[in-house]
Amino acid sequence: MSLSLRGKRVTVTGGAGFLGSHVVRRLAERGADVFVPRSRDFDLVSGDAVRRLYREKQPEIVVHLAARVGGIGANRENPGRFFYENLMMGVQLMEEGRRFGIEKFVGIGTVCAYPKFTPVPFREDDLWNGYPEETNAPYGLAKKMLLVQAQAYREQYGFRAIYLLPVNLYGPGDNFDPSTSHVIPALIKKCIEAADAGAAQVEVWGTGSASREFLYVDDCAEAIVLATERYDGTDPINIGAGREITIKDLVHRIAALTGFTGRIRWDSSKPDGQPRRCLDVSRAERELGFRAATTLEEGLEQTVDWYRKEYLGRRSVG
Repeated sequence: MSLSLRGKRVTVTGGAGFLGSHVVRRLAERGADVFVPRSRDFDLVSGDAVRRLYREKQPEIVVHLAARVGGIGANRENPGRFFYENLMMGVQLMEEGRRFGIEKFVGIGTVCAYPKFTPVPFREDDLWNGYPEETNAPYGLAKKMLLVQAQAYREQYGFRAIYLLPVNLYGPGDNFDPSTSHVIPALIKKCIEAADAGAAQVEVWGTGSASREFLYVDDCAEAIVLATERYDGTDPINIGAGREITIKDLVHRIAALTGFTGRIRWDSSKPDGQPRRCLDVSRAERELGFRAATTLEEGLEQTVDWYRKEYLGRRSVG
């Protein structure tokens, strides 16, 4: 199956966000007619707004990237909100898409949907073999319902919906707000500001023993567009780089790139989160022809350079 995107009306929810902006650019390069709904105009938690979106914009393809997201702290503080908003957005966008008769729905899940103690590397077939890590389970389970809905709708209605599972993303343009950011932008901000201030130490949550896999955001965007073009199966597909690194090693790499030479203080009273995360990416390579092009070293250097320019630029203007 190969779907040409040229001239297709494609709605990308979350298209103004970190990942979404890269997906929108790549879709436009393929010749798609892309629309990005903004939250001020279309509150996707509201069924009325979702129906109006379909009625007014008449998309042929929907790529659903919009999500209520955050790091461990944000997930612990907002479990109910993260569950409800993510569930309602996905359920209503797919149901109304089915009713409207769209050609294809691309649902974006999360690595947080995997069980806490999934064997490494995570295989898609292990997705239901346990409960997710507790600190982000409400978010992970809400996003996993997209897979259930996609498979059920395909079986009953012949609705063409696919489900992708990206690993942790990073890159230029990421969210660097310490209250909601993920680990890489949070560490970059912390280390740059500490280095510039001549601070003796920085504090990092956990023990550093947990491992994570990270995918450069533009690589993920390419994988999503490839899946939109090439994939029409019921099985979920992992989107990742297939390599993991411990948080301790990650912190030391970021410290070196940012010029921070002080002490790393580990706050072991804070959670590590899931012990390990690394994806089996063989299905993505087989079905999509996708393989991550950016190494972690290259991606971190580009992200640090981008943030340093942004940070120094804001500081000099201020």
